[in-house]
Amino acid sequence: MKKIMLRTLAVFIAIAVALVVAVVAYMQQPVFGKLPEGERLSRVQASPNYKNGAFQNLVETPFLTNGATEWSIRIDNALAEKGAPRPVHDIPTHKTELRSLDPHEDLAVWLGHSSWYVQVAGKRILIDPVLSDHAAPLPGLVTAFNGTSIYSVEDLPQIDLLLISHDHYDHLDYPTITAIKPLVNQVIVGLGVGAHFQSWGYEPAKIHELDWYGTYEVNSELKIHATPARHYSGRTFTRNQSLWVGFALESGQRRLFFSGDSGYGDHFAEIGRRYGPFDWATLDSGQYDVRWANLHMNPEQAAQAAEDIRAKYMTPGHVGKFALASHDWNEPFKRITVASKGRSYALWTPLIGQTIPFNGSAQLFARWWDTVN
Repeated sequence: MKKIMLRTLAVFIAIAVALVVAVVAYMQQPVFGKLPEGERLSRVQASPNYKNGAFQNLVETPFLTNGATEWSIRIDNALAEKGAPRPVHDIPTHKTELRSLDPHEDLAVWLGHSSWYVQVAGKRILIDPVLSDHAAPLPGLVTAFNGTSIYSVEDLPQIDLLLISHDHYDHLDYPTITAIKPLVNQVIVGLGVGAHFQSWGYEPAKIHELDWYGTYEVNSELKIHATPARHYSGRTFTRNQSLWVGFALESGQRRLFFSGDSGYGDHFAEIGRRYGPFDWATLDSGQYDVRWANLHMNPEQAAQAAEDIRAKYMTPGHVGKFALASHDWNEPFKRITVASKGRSYALWTPLIGQTIPFNGSAQLFARWWDTVN
């Protein structure tokens, strides 16, 4: 009996060791990117926002809230009623031919979730593009809603500026980023994120890394400002070695704002004071949960943030393509519609692929989420 037990234990140990070796080996895959090192790491460590070996939010930001732990979240998610985090039927879309657009027309096209194609001041800009059908290091995990993956790399024109808010998989998509490399002229990211790009073959001279409130002056007609956000970073178990940001785009004619992922905080009012008022903004409005209340805004908070930054028009972001939280997929749209009533801004809710022109013309957007089960 003792020999059988020892043999069984040896088998379990061998299996455990094999699993650990397999995981370590897989973690060397390029999809996970690289951490900052050398001169880049020195720049990271010199940031006033990098303390005690990691980037810090401007205010205290506990990772989990409401008494949650990572284990309790796993258990709750396994046992809780699922609701409708994904639609059963296809999401309606309207595919704009991006390569046919006049680059001198200021506009934005929603590509789903937090991905945008933007034209301003004669520049073609891509923000947080995820053209894959999943937002995870492995296919089959965090898959896109049916009907939402309507764009591919072949649909894209030459890209003057690629902006990445942070390095999570639903914002920095390895297959997309490597595929569009020949199309991209310049890359603008938060401090440390350039390590991923350089490891994936981007020329260092094309990569521009900014701290919060840092500015990249494209030319005399366009400036890109990196703004604070309340979130975190990391593609592996190591967190907060690169900076998470939002972006304010400032031209002679327009001021646009992209929040990236962010919980609510006083930084929105400061962004409004520095760079507002904004002609239009898209704000993190989905994948919220009371268990990580500091890391994403709920729709009511997004509505307040839109007023804080002094936006004229607002579009919800971080919605409509991937389920990263347990709320119903269409709940953010319903709640932001109610929360926006009587506000100082107007709510714009385009379909994926629908053009938002910034020419002052009247815009009407349907409540398309009410037509999908």
